[in-house]
Amino acid sequence: MTSTVVSGGTAHPMPADLRRALTSDSSALKQWEDLTPLARNEWICWVISVKQAETREEHVVRVVSELKEGMRRPCCWMGCIHRKDKPMNATQQWIVKKRSKK
Repeated sequence: MTSTVVSGGTAHPMPADLRRALTSDSSALKQWEDLTPLARNEWICWVISVKQAETREEHVVRVVSELKEGMRRPCCWMGCIHRKDKPMNATQQWIVKKRSKK
């Protein structure tokens, strides 16, 4: 059995659950591979940044369906705070500061 290569992002490796979802849907995988590494990174960060397993599963399902709808980035997402190639914007800084107070 050959394994399908699935491209990752710039700051995050490809998580196994997202890889499985993408490889099980050839249309979504094709859309995924057409994204830039930065766009793929945004989707990966959006999936892995949630705390509850149920929410993460929902995000994985949404990645597949939203890619097939033509979306290229997660909607209403502040962006990956883990990237080292650019400074965080004001919204990201506010969210990180708010999280650190909890």
